[in-house]
Amino acid sequence: MFEGKGKKYKTHKIEPDPKHENVVVAKFINHIMKDGKKSLARRILYNSFDIIKKETKGDPVEVFEQALNNVVPNKEVRSKRVGGATYQVPYDVDKKRGMSLAMRWILDSARSEAGSSMEERLAKELLAASQKQGSAMKKKENMERMAEANRAFAFLAK
Repeated sequence: MFEGKGKKYKTHKIEPDPKHENVVVAKFINHIMKDGKKSLARRILYNSFDIIKKETKGDPVEVFEQALNNVVPNKEVRSKRVGGATYQVPYDVDKKRGMSLAMRWILDSARSEAGSSMEERLAKELLAASQKQGSAMKKKENMERMAEANRAFAFLAK
């Protein structure tokens, strides 16, 4: 159960992915899924894993987890209004939120590219992120750079 500023809520337990026996893979499939089409989301991810396996000759789940860990941000900025002025206040990112942001950024950057199929774009983005490159890594670096630039307002974080 989570206890934050607002209401208390229970998080539901996600079952591990049947093919790879991994909860993180199952969560990523849920992020890919649109309009409840889970079988399509699974097919997209599994085909991406096949492409990664061909290119790296290694375990695609390890590449996937390495990519996610590289993209998870440590700091983020949030707007806070103090006395008529709005400040960008840096905050530490919670582990769950960081993982969610990483998944979202990888998918957004894969979706924003044009030309090839979603499987190929996702595989390309996961490979790039596992090597600390690509649009998702750029997004993380920009977020952390903004947090560093606004470090002077850290005292406003509560």
